[in-house]
Amino acid sequence: MIYTFDSRVRYSETDHQGTMTLTAMMNYLQDCSTFQSEDIGLGVSALHKRNRAWLLSYWQVAAERFPAFGEKITVGTLATGFRGFFGNRNFFINDENGNRIVTANSIWTFFDTEKARPARPEEKDIAPYGVEEPLEMDYEGRKIRLPERTEALPSFPVRRAHIDTNEHVNNCQYIQMAMDVLPEDFQVHKLRVDYKKSAVMGDRIFPGISEEDGRTVVELCDEQGSPYVVAEFK
Repeated sequence: MIYTFDSRVRYSETDHQGTMTLTAMMNYLQDCSTFQSEDIGLGVSALHKRNRAWLLSYWQVAAERFPAFGEKITVGTLATGFRGFFGNRNFFINDENGNRIVTANSIWTFFDTEKARPARPEEKDIAPYGVEEPLEMDYEGRKIRLPERTEALPSFPVRRAHIDTNEHVNNCQYIQMAMDVLPEDFQVHKLRVDYKKSAVMGDRIFPGISEEDGRTVVELCDEQGSPYVVAEFK
């Protein structure tokens, strides 16, 4: 089942050039899958009652361009497969003429929030989504090759605004953290994000950055250097 919703780019979602920010775009994608889950009765509250949640494990995003302030867009998502603890999901954003401007792939893990470990979803957890053929894109593997050298940057605390309903740092907040350490006006066309573990209130983020082979890698780590998230920008 392909699920879509229509929207219009708000001024609050744009940067100084008047185009949608990467974080706003990622929020649209995340919201789209959340809306679908709510509409089929498998939303946040329904899963919370059973101590279950879908946690994002991996993003791959390719953006032809970023829509401008006031532009009308259609955001869509579709499940492409379920296996074991995992669910695969595609996303897209089309402009008002139907042109595809963003395509994305993602991997989600079904999670037992009480036992803090992955759980195998039941048929009732996945059947309502259906399964569609994957969208056309240049699929890359989940593992992001770490650079040989990384420049350590000043650390910062996890703040209340970073936290979502799972009491973890929200997926898109990690992307904003990574964006904040990129060079000014860095133009992102391709993004991969590997979510390793969750940061919570009281944690401190130690970022590192490297540039090599036409890519920029940002690692968001704990005090021991173990990554919460690894993000690759091109």
